[in-house]
Amino acid sequence: MVDADQTFVIVGGGLAGAKAAETLRAEGFTGRVILICDERDHPYERPPLSKGYLLGKEERDSVFVHEPAWYAANDIELHLGQTVDAIDRTAKTVRFGEDGTVVRYDKLLLATGAEPRRLDIPGTDLAGVHHLRRLAHAERLKHVLTNLGRDNGHLVIAGAGWIGLEVAAAAREYGAEVTVIHRGPTPLHSVLGPELGQLFADLHRDHGVRFQFGTRLTEIVGQDGMVLAARTDDGEEHPAHDVLAAIGAAPRVALAEAAGLEIADRARGGGVVVDERLRTSDPDIYAAGDVASFHHALFETSMRVEHWANALNGGPAAARCMLGRDVTYDRVPYFFSDQYDLGMEYSGWAPPGTYDQVVIRGDASRREFVAFWVKEGRVLAGMNVNVWDVTDKIQHLIRSKARVNTEALADPNAPLDSLAS
Repeated sequence: MVDADQTFVIVGGGLAGAKAAETLRAEGFTGRVILICDERDHPYERPPLSKGYLLGKEERDSVFVHEPAWYAANDIELHLGQTVDAIDRTAKTVRFGEDGTVVRYDKLLLATGAEPRRLDIPGTDLAGVHHLRRLAHAERLKHVLTNLGRDNGHLVIAGAGWIGLEVAAAAREYGAEVTVIHRGPTPLHSVLGPELGQLFADLHRDHGVRFQFGTRLTEIVGQDGMVLAARTDDGEEHPAHDVLAAIGAAPRVALAEAAGLEIADRARGGGVVVDERLRTSDPDIYAAGDVASFHHALFETSMRVEHWANALNGGPAAARCMLGRDVTYDRVPYFFSDQYDLGMEYSGWAPPGTYDQVVIRGDASRREFVAFWVKEGRVLAGMNVNVWDVTDKIQHLIRSKARVNTEALADPNAPLDSLAS
């Protein structure tokens, strides 16, 4: 039984950490809850940073998980602008990096998230080189896109993943010229494969985005500290006033690694290894959100999920496990994206090489359809594009592992909930 004398410490003030703190109180925990955030802003959600807030359609305050007064009202000891530089697992303490303050914990949750990968090329110290991970990044980039649109300026984006494409869409809506440099053969190739990656290439080309596939940036050229152009390994030089590095994110594992916790191989996504209860190799330390690497029984593989829904659901699951509840974390991975007039939701896990066919239900040419990634008749993943209220049915198909008739799967008149028992 958890009692009021216990202290639960959460390192990381993103969505996972904030929702974990909320859940501890909602589940009746009366002990100390200490939430440590290395940013000076209150915990916030990240999707608006490349979507509504970046586009100027959402106000800054809309991104925050809770009102600022909520933390004190719920007796959450919130430390903003603070880092933890050491965990002593024997003494069960964490040490603040700024002033050396030591805090003892009974249970510890690591929700340290991820950080953008950096371009390792000349010119990244120029003023016009950007990343997008934090609220301060989004505020800066919003100002940049406004100026580029006004002045008919050029933005070069390194990477055609979700962040790269969403910023490309935002930049075009502001009126900026956009060139995307991507090493893969299509956008989102590692997630959607070539079949659906091409759809996103066509979508962005229809809105004036230029792509350079099969290449990578080798140098950012500047003068007087400002960006002038971006060079690629095929010898091309692309005009640029600003460059966005959107080449993925790396889990922030340094703290866990220094404490001797098990870390996943980078080839498998990296991250802090946790079990089905989100416990690390130390039974009193948990991890959730972008930093956690867990074995997903449904897909029979280890994975690290960097999307909003994983933080939203993983933080509360970890909190319940810290309280001794019988919880198994096995959510179907889910994410969403909005680009121009295309809205989509994706459920499941089916990177290239794991499926044997893609089944389209609807009209892909009109960008109004559902795509299913199928292996041996079983649905591994589904993506609904401008088709709504089908996520639960798609996830049921995935969870059922039932063999489905692919002709019926492709037929919009065949109810999805009738395809799996």
